[in-house]
Amino acid sequence: MYLSALSIRNFRQFGDLTPGFTIHFNEGVTALVGENDAGKTAVIDAIRHVLQTRDSDFLRLELEDFHVGSDGEPATDITMVCTLAGLSTLELGAFAEYVTFSRGEGLLHVHWSARRLAMPTASRRWVDIQVRCGERGEGPALDVGARQLLATAYLKPLRDAEREMSPGRNSRLSQVLSSFPGIDAGESYVDIAPPASAAEATGLSIAGMGDYMRELVRGHQAIKVAQATINDRYLEPLSLAGQPLHSHLGFGDTGSETTKLKQILERLELGLLDKGSGNARGSYGLGSNNLLFMACELLLLGKEPDGLPLLLIEEPEAHLHPQRQLRLMEFLERASQPRPQQQNQTQQQDQTQQQDQTQQQDQTQQPDQAQAEPAHTRPVQVILTTHSSNLSSKIALENLVLIHGQRAFSMAQGRTRLSADDYRFLSRFLDVTKASLFFAKGLLIVEGDAEAILLPALARLLGCDLTEHGVSIVNVGGVGLRRYAHIMQRADATEGIIQIPTACITDMDVMPDCAPAIMGLDPHKLNAKGKPARRQWRMLSDFGATEIEREPKLAAHRQKRTRGDGQNVKTFVADHWTLEYDLAVEGLMDWVHRAATLALHDVKMNEKKLTRQKVLERATKALAALKSQYLTNEERATEVYRQVDSGSKSITAQHLVDLLQSAFDEGELDRASLRAALPAYVVEAIEYATRGRIMPSAPEQPATNTAETPLEALEAGELA
Repeated sequence: MYLSALSIRNFRQFGDLTPGFTIHFNEGVTALVGENDAGKTAVIDAIRHVLQTRDSDFLRLELEDFHVGSDGEPATDITMVCTLAGLSTLELGAFAEYVTFSRGEGLLHVHWSARRLAMPTASRRWVDIQVRCGERGEGPALDVGARQLLATAYLKPLRDAEREMSPGRNSRLSQVLSSFPGIDAGESYVDIAPPASAAEATGLSIAGMGDYMRELVRGHQAIKVAQATINDRYLEPLSLAGQPLHSHLGFGDTGSETTKLKQILERLELGLLDKGSGNARGSYGLGSNNLLFMACELLLLGKEPDGLPLLLIEEPEAHLHPQRQLRLMEFLERASQPRPQQQNQTQQQDQTQQQDQTQQQDQTQQPDQAQAEPAHTRPVQVILTTHSSNLSSKIALENLVLIHGQRAFSMAQGRTRLSADDYRFLSRFLDVTKASLFFAKGLLIVEGDAEAILLPALARLLGCDLTEHGVSIVNVGGVGLRRYAHIMQRADATEGIIQIPTACITDMDVMPDCAPAIMGLDPHKLNAKGKPARRQWRMLSDFGATEIEREPKLAAHRQKRTRGDGQNVKTFVADHWTLEYDLAVEGLMDWVHRAATLALHDVKMNEKKLTRQKVLERATKALAALKSQYLTNEERATEVYRQVDSGSKSITAQHLVDLLQSAFDEGELDRASLRAALPAYVVEAIEYATRGRIMPSAPEQPATNTAETPLEALEAGELA
């Protein structure tokens, strides 16, 4: 049995939506991701309200839990439905009167509703809460026993794991230990003769060992002397005739064997040891204790023979460094995998014989030589929330659910526009940096390091800072651009669209006809058979001899690069060739040339063999010579790009950022002149991702580009 779906209406961020808010969960691990205040905690708390939790914390419904509509008034009712699927035959029997059968499958719908009767300050009973079965709550109310079987384990954020694992009444550790088979095995102390040695005492039950220890303590000479002193010197003089006062020293555990066992288990605590020395360490921090706490919760859920094995964890990455986070995720995935429920008869017999032999061996063996119980007898479902890109990159994409815009978007196969091959690709290449896309308000997906360096700087200089707008740069390294974009697209748009503007920036990859000669390329090269060799690059003349002939073919070539567009994903294609070439040919030729020259001499500058000023002086002379050598702007831009390509594009991009920033600081450039010098597609992509209109620095100056921007089209409803 596992929680397969949750629907919410009028609870906190989630109002009365059409279609309604529904989130689907996996049988194993489901991770809820998204920006702050998206509603991840609201989903966890909704489950806690409907199914209840095992801890002693009472989750009280507050007025703030009722969704506040556009009119500023809180809703009058809340409805939340948890759907449990995969019920075994025994579970179907246990919940027989509550199960709904749909297409041959037995489902348990737990329908939780709250109706506001008055304001909380006006009445003690200000809300009426009902928990019934049936998808629409048409079935009978769930009794206490049924709800106890559905109670989940919950680990709150910023939890104090050390306190949770400390001794105390109904401690978590006592619950874990009491679930182990054989925890009450052994003989009672009153049923056998007092053991002659500690070795003989190992045959006692834990409660019997407690009785034996009490007997040993009471027989200690100092205890006997202290007890006699209290009775003879103090209590006897204070006694009345017929009412003597008499005391005894000892442990206070009394009652039945079960009660005494519970009292002993509640006094135990679990700590971490130094594995080398075997000594307890007090230097373990919050992170290690958190891991210990989660391990115990999983152990408790996995050992229980019945009930819902569901663990809710908020921010499991708390207090853990990245490597520990990855290990934790591997552990949670293993804990959620199905395990054999029983072994074959031969294996059971072998185990029984081995256990009998072990019990007959010397009982003084070291604790670490004892045979450990299997970690779990059944899989545990885990639902967690996280803000960690590190964890998000480790979790399988199919197990992620993006919470955004009052909607839940499952990344499972069949719910996105990703193909099965895309999932295999992303499982290899979705790293920590790229996983930041799940927490962004907008996305810029680029193909290389140069774009990843340049675009944030250009956006900042244009007055549209990406960090301020919550926009993430996703560098796909030249491959799979459309695959990453398809993550943000839904297979069925009627269920809702992810309202995160995603701008993909790609090269046109068509060089001018003058480029091959400048770049040292031979467009007429022949292969070994004397036929034109197949080349990886294209130039304008490949699309036709005249502009009229080329235009439709270039349009089709551009269209290929945008075929993955749709919903809130839009591709911005370079106007001509590559970003560096387009920057040079459009209006930043001097800046790109200087940056390329600095990049070519970067090593010598770092080694103090050349000064930056000297290199810039050389660049000025070289640029003048370049302009006299080449007559057309395309030729000059190609030569500049050749220099960029012969060095490092990323280092060139970094130097270009520094040069542009210095020009702004010195007043040589301003926002309006930079915008006019940039290729239009770069400005449009930044505007689209940030949902902002880049305005010139001087309000009185007219806009340099009066064409409708992607943002204006989006606001006009022309973009999905």
